[in-house]
Amino acid sequence: MTTSADPGTERLSPALRTEALEQLLTERGLVDPKVMDGFIANYETKVGPLNGAKVVAKAWTDPEYRARLLADGTAAVKELGFGGPQGEHIVVVENTPQRHNVTVCTLCSCYPWPVLGLPPSWYKDPAYRARVVREPRAVLAEMGLELADDVEIVVRDSSSEVRWLVLPERPAGTEDLSEEELVPLITRDALVGVAKVAAP
Repeated sequence: MTTSADPGTERLSPALRTEALEQLLTERGLVDPKVMDGFIANYETKVGPLNGAKVVAKAWTDPEYRARLLADGTAAVKELGFGGPQGEHIVVVENTPQRHNVTVCTLCSCYPWPVLGLPPSWYKDPAYRARVVREPRAVLAEMGLELADDVEIVVRDSSSEVRWLVLPERPAGTEDLSEEELVPLITRDALVGVAKVAAP
């Protein structure tokens, strides 16, 4: 005899279904929450963003690499050994004093994982996804980035066909720093376009 599924469970959001599955696996001893939290934190703050920071530092110090990165982001990122799922079709756009790029995925949370790690919770939030398209200057200001009125803001909408990566402006006072010294300055938020890279 078969029974139909509870119709209420079919309407649960993916986030709630994921949470329920995690709880079930934890209760059965198949998943250690502390281990999972460690994996997530590693991808959110270390592995991915560190890869992106290395890409940017290389572009800041090697004009030929910068040109290749802007011409074909996916290939240039692979030159440094970063690629794989969610790393296909990376397009790199450069921030300048006149133009500031910020990325979003209005449909879901498409994101270049190999260079940025897991998307932060605010990137997946419906409020960010809707508002940054309509009022990017206000959203950036709320996130701590005040831009002059004469700076053009371009919102780049990621998808399965294109995953955007921002090449931030190199801050003044870093001209004498090596590629290795530049890497720690470059944050995930600067690679998304919701922050600038601060001078040391």
